[in-house]
Amino acid sequence: MYSVGIPLSVDLTPYRAFMTELAEKSGAFIRPHFGNPALAVETKSDASPVTQADRGAEELMRALIAKKFPDHGILGEEFGSERTDAEFVWVLDPIDGTKSFITGVPLWGTLIALLHRGQPVLGCIHQPVLGQLMLGDNVTTTLNGRPVRTRATATIETATLLTSDPLNPARYQNGDRFHALSQRARLVRTWGDCYGYLLVAGGWADVVLDPIMNPWDIAALIPVIRGAGGVITDWQGGPAYPAESTIASATPALHAAVLTALKV
Repeated sequence: MYSVGIPLSVDLTPYRAFMTELAEKSGAFIRPHFGNPALAVETKSDASPVTQADRGAEELMRALIAKKFPDHGILGEEFGSERTDAEFVWVLDPIDGTKSFITGVPLWGTLIALLHRGQPVLGCIHQPVLGQLMLGDNVTTTLNGRPVRTRATATIETATLLTSDPLNPARYQNGDRFHALSQRARLVRTWGDCYGYLLVAGGWADVVLDPIMNPWDIAALIPVIRGAGGVITDWQGGPAYPAESTIASATPALHAAVLTALKV
């Protein structure tokens, strides 16, 4: 039904240190913009918002990558792709959860992933206002250097279920099934975007579902969730990357139950 991450024979040590540098420097750029009522908000062609914080942070990270690893590829939300056929590709979402960001809600973060031969081997979720840096490599996940694990929740009835937008399941997947699933959960909240995945990996929530996603939304989440002991797939239980939807659960048993509940 779904697969778990397989550790690769790649020394990630230098990339882990550099990913932390990218997170810290982009966070320092973004932080002063958060909560600024004078921050200008533009609307992109897909109707999603964007700000100078998004664009400037991605430009900063791209410049650092080009200097440190000039042969690596880059895929970013704001400025597209370059050399995506390279052995190593960095995937950047400078502010995942821009709608929260522009509303003064801290449930957003910076997503940075490293692909090796097309699959995510390293990822981080950084919330610079709250001072949280979660980094995973498919085997282990840490929060500010401390190992974290998902909860042992095995049933929907005992689960805290999160989603970024409760209207999206009906728009993009199977809304009736999602509604029935949410009625069974112990607690349902919209603590979504990348912060929901941080909550699942850190053991504060149990399942997070997003019925529509982009590559830059997904790539960093996979090593984080798997490294914490969780399971992540697309909405139908298929490969997590590349995909156009995401479900992440604290345990294999819970994930299987969620997939069964959503099955048409």
